[in-house]
Amino acid sequence: MTDILLEMRGITKTFPGVRALNNVNLKVREGEIHALMGENGAGKSTLMKVLSGVYPYGTYQGEVYFQGRLCQFRDIRDSERQGIVIIHQELALSPYLSIAENIFLGNERARRGVINWRETYARARELMDLVGLDESPNTRVMDLGVGKQQLVEIAKALSKNVRLLILDEPTSALNEHDSENLLRLLRSFKARGLTSILISHKLNEIVQVADSITILRDGETIETLDMARDEITEDRIIRGMVGRDLKHRYPERTPNIGETIFEVRNWNVYHPRQPDRRVIKDVSFHIRRGEVVGIAGLMGAGRTELAMSLFGRAYGKRISGQILKNGKPVELPDIPAAIRNGIAYVTEDRKHYGLVLIQDIRRNTTLAGLRKVARRGVIDERRENLEVEGFRQRLNIKTPSIRQTVMNLSGGNQQKVVLSKWIFTEPDVLILDEPTRGIDVGAKYEIYTIINQLAGEGKGILLISSELPELLGMCDRIYVMSDGRITGELPREKADQETIMRLMARMEGDIVANGR
Repeated sequence: MTDILLEMRGITKTFPGVRALNNVNLKVREGEIHALMGENGAGKSTLMKVLSGVYPYGTYQGEVYFQGRLCQFRDIRDSERQGIVIIHQELALSPYLSIAENIFLGNERARRGVINWRETYARARELMDLVGLDESPNTRVMDLGVGKQQLVEIAKALSKNVRLLILDEPTSALNEHDSENLLRLLRSFKARGLTSILISHKLNEIVQVADSITILRDGETIETLDMARDEITEDRIIRGMVGRDLKHRYPERTPNIGETIFEVRNWNVYHPRQPDRRVIKDVSFHIRRGEVVGIAGLMGAGRTELAMSLFGRAYGKRISGQILKNGKPVELPDIPAAIRNGIAYVTEDRKHYGLVLIQDIRRNTTLAGLRKVARRGVIDERRENLEVEGFRQRLNIKTPSIRQTVMNLSGGNQQKVVLSKWIFTEPDVLILDEPTRGIDVGAKYEIYTIINQLAGEGKGILLISSELPELLGMCDRIYVMSDGRITGELPREKADQETIMRLMARMEGDIVANGR
């Protein structure tokens, strides 16, 4: 692997008021898996958008060489014709079309404007076999899980005679099993000579599959590491990304746990479109003041469905059971009632459900608590500005102004805005659903510190996470879910990954374990 397939020289890209890339250099060898790492806002996605033609020639400075030739891509189609295909973090699939139709969308198997469906389905089947997707080509994409949708995107890329495959956070929304399958697929592509650029925040995945790692920080190239020659550890990668050592991945906290603040008894929820399917089954749990309580479970275990149903019945039908706050029953028939009763929910999908992306930080922060900054129905802008500026400083939101549009922030800073919005409502209980998904280790540490501060203020925290080390590092107790049920409860001192995994695999009829 000595031949250079791609070289980017002196790439500089600016936006109004922001220099996103500053003289960045990147070399990728033929047939390797090259990882691109850095904190949110380091410039990784911007660099790949330059490469793939999203930001066309003329909107940046520097040179791009592919297969030894200088390239000046005008758009995405221009780069795809050269064999460069990017799969973005947000999948670009049409949910109502079939797998086959999605694979060839914009690249149809047609003659004289008429689609050859026999060729379409035959070729789709070949590509699906190549990526290990065992479904009918007629299956609608909306009927697939996220892991299989990711495979459809890869099959779509392969249909374009790809030479260089760029994957931007491909496993951020996948469970452990689907993530392992995807990494195995990348290795098989490498064996066939396909070159890949992998953007990921998951250090363990990068160490498993990458041949080289280029680290960006603040829009500049820090270093490129060779896995075969250099001594590479997760700590070294983190040091390159954040510019300092993180001695502890999880900030230390001395718990000061009080009385029970939130309790759920015999909670049952049915699917909103399948009225006979019970999604949450007799779930009971409690949270105490100053306590961080985790919920672990595989994808499909019912964690998000539980959280949303508790938050003003935002999910589900035929909901039954009891919620108690400070020992007294409360009714939460809708989201405004949940907010009034001091409950907040930070969704796992910040871009769709957590933020209004076209609005600025100021409007997003106060959205759930407008009464606090309004008089007689009119917003007091001076008071709003002061409140939001306080959150910007407290949560270290990296932006020059609270009037910055949220869509232009990095993932980590967007997540801080979501947290600001709900902290602004002054809740007693915060339900945090995958609060660090898709953000880098430095931003994660800052989120963890905020969680600890909230717990220190006596709030009850329910932390849902797919990352077991995160639950083990942050939580005082952990509940485990499987198939819509609580299958175990473990205090911090008795919790480990092996025990949690066993409880995650328990199904209906198994004995519920209790680690106390």
